[in-house]
Amino acid sequence: MSRAVTRLLPILIAVVATTLTLGHAPAGAGTTTPPAFDGLEKIEHIVMIMQENRTFDHYFGMFPGADGLPLDENGDVDICIPNPYEPGSCVRPTHDPRERQIGGPHNYRSHVTSVNGGKMDGFVIAFQDATKPCPKSTKPRESSWCERTTENPLNVMGYKLEEDIPNYWRYAREFVLQDRMFASSNSWSVPAHLYKVSGWSALCKSRDPMSCRNAGDDPDAPASWKQSRYRKLMDLGPDDEVPEFDEPVYAWTDITHLLHENDVSWASYIFAGEEPDCDEVTGPIICTPGKQHARTSNIWNPLPNFVTVQDNDQLGNIKPMKEFDKAIAERTLESVVWLTPNGAVSEHPRSKVSDGQAWVTRVVNKIMKSDYWKSTAIFVSWDDYGGFYDHVEPPVVDENGYGLRVPGLVISPYAKKGFVDHQTLSHDAYLKFIEDVFLGGQRLDPATDGRPDRRISVREEVPILGDLRSSFDFTRPPRPPLILDPYP
Repeated sequence: MSRAVTRLLPILIAVVATTLTLGHAPAGAGTTTPPAFDGLEKIEHIVMIMQENRTFDHYFGMFPGADGLPLDENGDVDICIPNPYEPGSCVRPTHDPRERQIGGPHNYRSHVTSVNGGKMDGFVIAFQDATKPCPKSTKPRESSWCERTTENPLNVMGYKLEEDIPNYWRYAREFVLQDRMFASSNSWSVPAHLYKVSGWSALCKSRDPMSCRNAGDDPDAPASWKQSRYRKLMDLGPDDEVPEFDEPVYAWTDITHLLHENDVSWASYIFAGEEPDCDEVTGPIICTPGKQHARTSNIWNPLPNFVTVQDNDQLGNIKPMKEFDKAIAERTLESVVWLTPNGAVSEHPRSKVSDGQAWVTRVVNKIMKSDYWKSTAIFVSWDDYGGFYDHVEPPVVDENGYGLRVPGLVISPYAKKGFVDHQTLSHDAYLKFIEDVFLGGQRLDPATDGRPDRRISVREEVPILGDLRSSFDFTRPPRPPLILDPYP
């Protein structure tokens, strides 16, 4: 049997099994909670770690049993997409063991170019589009795609093997790997992180949630990012003055409002340091890092600018990362936790992949060594595709998404062992899981949440969205910790 067939066999078996199960399900079975979901009350803490800018094929394209890179009968990658740098030629995905990649553009325009109507063959073309000369402009939204780089454009076609990211592959082998996890947003970091906490990306005229309109690609961004972007577009030096910009107003309803209303504790822990304030709208490749702090809104930390967080007096729930260590040690960990890396450990291109993996490993180890392990679900994912290749066309659920496929891991004492989850998921599934575990299934729905806004869809209720509860088996005893070396 060929390597390609061997790797895909578990997927075919899963599809057949699912088809048979659904075909023999009694009427109304879809509304009944399966027995495997009993025991959800054992999850008392949900920890979400959001890394940066990688696709599923880039990290797990060669993982056994997953829907990874298509292979021919000889086990070679059976894909070749147009190479605009050599017209008439094509380029295949290749193993890229380097610690640092540059990635490629990844806003809505590059998403459309890369997907190319479902052909999934525009990734190198999108990179070429982003390497045009940069014009000076005082109007950021009117500037064209641009960047100055001599980087090999074929870097977006690279993929990793187990030897490159051994801990991530070990977690996938021992716990749950999701091979149809899609980014919630078909754009860049700001929309992605807005979706992470609220299920929408919008632009608001005032603090009234009904003043917000859909803005999947161009929501208002933090002032620090706008200043860095202005400095870059105007080719200013570090000592040149830049104008002051207003902070954005995120007036629509986010998940922290529902948690607050239901007395569910939450915290967002921010790793201080630099964040790549990349020009991800006009060319997200080379950038001058900006500063990231818990008290300062930035592209990975949007919560300080949510009206609900301010009005509910919850700004103190946004904390420096050292407070996470303290919460573990003093047994004061909140029920819902977001962990945000800094640029150095985010895996955002140009940072080292091994440093990001090491940071995630240390966080997981810390939880596993504590009493919290027995009651925690850890979710690890990456916010968007970062310009890297993936062969699966993302489903369209509304005008903002989904984005391209990203890796997803579920790590918990109750996670199924060595399970590759093939159901369609997005980061919206994290909100849905929080709501199911702590809010009795209440949704971020303008019709029911008591704080209506004009969101274009209730993402947790999208029909194709799978259920994270399927990743768990509460009928078995809790699994023991798996302590890994951060730098194996």
